[in-house]
Amino acid sequence: MPTIAVVGAGPDRRKFANKCVRAYRAADWTVFPIHPAADVVEGLAVHRTLADVPLEHLDRVSVYLPTAAGLAALDTFTGKSIGELWLNPGADAPDVVAKAQALGFNVVCDCSIVAIGYSPSQFDESP
Repeated sequence: MPTIAVVGAGPDRRKFANKCVRAYRAADWTVFPIHPAADVVEGLAVHRTLADVPLEHLDRVSVYLPTAAGLAALDTFTGKSIGELWLNPGADAPDVVAKAQALGFNVVCDCSIVAIGYSPSQFDESP
């Protein structure tokens, strides 16, 4: 199964990062939610940082963070082999894109949910 880490994924089902977790699980990916405070997201154990994910390589990392948090998080990604770094709408500020490219990541600026054939509106927002 392909692998993805969803950075910013919390338990709030109204948030796009949570919907991303559900979309990739529905598409049979192995999903690693990343959040500094949550313990469980959609039944999955949460890792505090990308460095905590127990794999050397991830096929995809999908980011849902505001600009300042995204810029800081990028420095923690360099210890992993990442196939594609997806900066979703709202996480794709020019400064973040430029830094990610300067760090050598294969950057994609688009909605990672739509990329696998789903729409965020397909996922229920009720708790």
